Amino acid sequence: MRFSSFTYLVGQGLHNLRANRLMTFASMGVLTVCMLLIGAAYLLGANIDAMVEYIGDQNETIVYMRLDATEEQIAAADSAIRSTEHVVGVTYQSPQEVLTYWDEQLEGIDLEASFASDNPFYPNYIVVVDNPDNIEAVSQQLEQIDGVDDVRAPLELSKVFVSLQTAVSYACYAVVIVLAVVSIVVINNTIKITVFNRRKEIGIMKLVGATNGFIRFPFFVEGVTSGLIAALIASGAVCGAYYGLCRWYAENPSNLSQMLGGQLVPLQDVWYVIVGGFALLGFVLCGIGTATSIRKHLNV
Repeated sequence: MRFSSFTYLVGQGLHNLRANRLMTFASMGVLTVCMLLIGAAYLLGANIDAMVEYIGDQNETIVYMRLDATEEQIAAADSAIRSTEHVVGVTYQSPQEVLTYWDEQLEGIDLEASFASDNPFYPNYIVVVDNPDNIEAVSQQLEQIDGVDDVRAPLELSKVFVSLQTAVSYACYAVVIVLAVVSIVVINNTIKITVFNRRKEIGIMKLVGATNGFIRFPFFVEGVTSGLIAALIASGAVCGAYYGLCRWYAENPSNLSQMLGGQLVPLQDVWYVIVGGFALLGFVLCGIGTATSIRKHLNV
């Protein structure tokens, strides 16, 4: 295609936007709302994932060694624990270190003096697992190590958060799919109305030898331009609202927010996904809507 033809067709597509501005605004409005909901679903899913990851990092599995475990058994257990698959952190606590810790926590009670000659605490390892999904399997492996007396793992808590993460992920995927279908239908109907109003012009162009691509391109420009404008508006709205939410969340801490990590996923970690995703979504959805709506009118 020659450059002069390209600029002419682009100009025709932009002219169609102005000529059909009522339907253009309607389709852009619906598409923008769909993108806003998709953006909200994505941010919710991203923060749920971050929350589950944070809580998973805090899920400390405690491996208690037997009181009569020898130094050789403890050394062998140390090596076995650290080499266990999915274990990403190991901290050893001797009975004296445990006693000192609780002595500092319990004010007014001198535990070290009370248990100076008979320390009741077990030597133990604090083990961090890479993912809550793997806690149960890792715990079963740790129980088999020689010298281990007991393993205490937050299995129920990890199952709850893994289930929550899975449910939210599926819900977000469903929202994105449904809204994508709605957007395609809206864009398709908008382009259909434009094409129907110009069906005689399209017929004349076909009779004088215009190719399908020559006729289709202005409508493609019209649809894609409206999609990219909607993406720009939605990106600004979602990023602006999320920035404000992040600031409010940081400035108004609560016990619950501290339990969940103390902050939301930073905007700088997600803005490019939102902007790029919306631009791609607007381009693809409007391109599909244009291609499917004009096809039958080209059969002259």
